[in-house]
Amino acid sequence: MNEARRQRITVLGSTGSVGVSTLDVIARHPERFEIFALSAATKVDELLAQCARFKPRYAVMASAPHAVRLAEKLKQNSLATTVLTAHDALEAIASHEDVDAVMAAIVGAAGLGPCLAAARSGKRLLLANKEALVVGGELFMRTVREGGATLLPIDSEHSAIFQSLPENPASWPLCVDKIILTASGGPFRSRAPGTLGAVTPEQACAHPNWVMGRKISVDSATMMNKALEVIEARHLFGVTPEQIEVVIHPQSVVHSMVEFRDGSVMAQLGTPDMRVPIAVGLAWPERVESGAPRLDFRNMGALSFEPPDDARFPGLALAWAALRAAPGTTAVLNAANEIAVEAFLARRLRFDRIHAVNLETLAAVTPSKPTSLADLLALDADARAAANAAALRLAA
Repeated sequence: MNEARRQRITVLGSTGSVGVSTLDVIARHPERFEIFALSAATKVDELLAQCARFKPRYAVMASAPHAVRLAEKLKQNSLATTVLTAHDALEAIASHEDVDAVMAAIVGAAGLGPCLAAARSGKRLLLANKEALVVGGELFMRTVREGGATLLPIDSEHSAIFQSLPENPASWPLCVDKIILTASGGPFRSRAPGTLGAVTPEQACAHPNWVMGRKISVDSATMMNKALEVIEARHLFGVTPEQIEVVIHPQSVVHSMVEFRDGSVMAQLGTPDMRVPIAVGLAWPERVESGAPRLDFRNMGALSFEPPDDARFPGLALAWAALRAAPGTTAVLNAANEIAVEAFLARRLRFDRIHAVNLETLAAVTPSKPTSLADLLALDADARAAANAAALRLAA
């Protein structure tokens, strides 16, 4: 591939764990990819270093004061990257006419707007932000279809399913019996449920297999990440909630499976390294070196599977309940969980009360069939207010 045909990539959330891994893969293939734009929340020095290495045309920070600091540092280092500060800056770098692909790695509902902008503009959208589907649901999928975007899942589980399915999506309803999402079980897979009230943020963030950000690490510990992934899978692959199953797989080698009507099962295996699904998304349908270590089947040992424990992981069942409820309920669940996890990480809420906040918020907020981004953002705000009230009442 010659220089003129390199893919121009925007990375939303470039200083987070997925963003850093994305840049690592891109750096291995300078003949294939170049960085067009980067964005971060508050990590000025980290984004400065990325700008120095990858020379993007644009950089975006979440707040104006951080943007000013970044612009000053870029000038001091004689770097030509332009810092954008407008309220729609993320949408601008996601939909820019010179961009070929967008890595959507912003955590939470904040990533929905730029994901929709990329979809409307027909980009190759590498989706690591599961909330875009959990909150956006059918609105998001309709925007992808109408915009002519190419949607490639980056979550390891959904990438595994994507890789295990036939290439023609029209055949999926005819041949797929069920989708099986694997879950590591997190750091508390064998811990007595009655002791979870004493869990600290440090313990919850110490994932046994994956290196992740703090929010998703807590979600893994409660298995709310798997609840969100069930919702995501329902929209991505067009299956019913009843066709999605979750199993605990502590080794995190089998990343997910598809069971077909004839009883055969296709699985995708690999080391627990996000660079693998990132490389799949960047190069699909080709394959490129990811930098991840290889599996050694001769020394791997046993692979085990077990059903989730409802007493230890009560939040998992909320996925199916929310999917069967009124449209918009999944957005309420997502907002509640973001607030509850934030309160736990700030030591204002006990770990075992995250589920209680989610339940109270679902009971308090009734969606009214959102049909636009504005509707979804208003619903998100209502749910966050209810969740904050619940978290305050249930404060540790």
